[in-house]
Amino acid sequence: MEQNEKLRTRRGILVSAVGIILNFLLAAAKIACGALTGLVSLAADGANNLSDCGSGIASLVSFRISSKPADKEHPYGHQRAEYIASLLIGFFVLLLAAGLIRESVEKIVAGGTASGNVWAYALLGASIAVKAGMFVFYRVNAKKIDSDTLRAAARDSACDCVATAAVGVGLLLTRFCGFAADGYAGLLVALFIVWQGIAIEREAGSKLLGQAPDPELLEKIRAIILNGNGVLGLHDLRAYRYGPNKFFASAHIEMPAELSAIASHEIIDGLERKIFAELGVELTAHLDPVDVRDEEAKLLEERVRAATEGMVSGLELHDFRLVRGAKTKAVFEIGIPYSCPKSDREVQNDVERAVRVLGDYEPVVGIERE
Repeated sequence: MEQNEKLRTRRGILVSAVGIILNFLLAAAKIACGALTGLVSLAADGANNLSDCGSGIASLVSFRISSKPADKEHPYGHQRAEYIASLLIGFFVLLLAAGLIRESVEKIVAGGTASGNVWAYALLGASIAVKAGMFVFYRVNAKKIDSDTLRAAARDSACDCVATAAVGVGLLLTRFCGFAADGYAGLLVALFIVWQGIAIEREAGSKLLGQAPDPELLEKIRAIILNGNGVLGLHDLRAYRYGPNKFFASAHIEMPAELSAIASHEIIDGLERKIFAELGVELTAHLDPVDVRDEEAKLLEERVRAATEGMVSGLELHDFRLVRGAKTKAVFEIGIPYSCPKSDREVQNDVERAVRVLGDYEPVVGIERE
């Protein structure tokens, strides 16, 4: 695992460095050409490439920081540095876009019909070709190291091809139609940069707030657990990420009550090690003993399931058991979707009423959003 992290870091730094160099060369050429010809749209497109250069620098630094091991102050490691870098990138992209919007509006108000020469058109064509190549380069490497940062760079490169093409169309309209399209093309590119900046901020912010992992990862964890020796079922499976390649999860695993605590613990401990080895996920599992010989509990659970069926779309019942005393308690948990319009208390009251109708039982119901 540690060796894979080192390889991931080295590849991420190398890919980011290549992107920085290419974006810098494109930006320098476009800004210089825009200054010589007076084409604000070409300069705006160059500024867009310059922001990509800054994004590459932030990515490179974040790959370096995120590779640092966990320490006393950061027990879960430093991988969220990539998300913080993305937030900073988005902020500077939006600042850049604001300046470009101002320049483009000034160009529209001032008028003028500056048009490109053969070098400007050649530069735009070369830029589209380079950006298309960078898209493929980023995409392939993002898949190899599972990097959200490189996936975003690939998406950005594809969008840059569209933005540069828009600049070219604006120059052609100016040259052959006499319409002063340069300022409008610059404004279009600037608005496109705004859209990119907002997308970067939203994605990074969502992950810092605890964005849910890929459902496919949960299914892989679920499959490994359910294939465990003696496992009867599981519930309350939750997973979260602490960086692009740092995952944690927790789950309640149902085991036969007749198994000793030591035997159940050994099985669950083995599942935790297997999930980490195969998926890189650090799982913490809770043992839920199930008395499969309690016929009364099994029968009542079936009746409760039937009574609550259709009460809430997506309702799940689990961890059912009877606790016998002066009055028998039916203890279980109800899982409902986050989208359920009813409050937890409303669902709990409905379920408790349904249980009391079934016999002299005291319902103890826990409600969870899943």
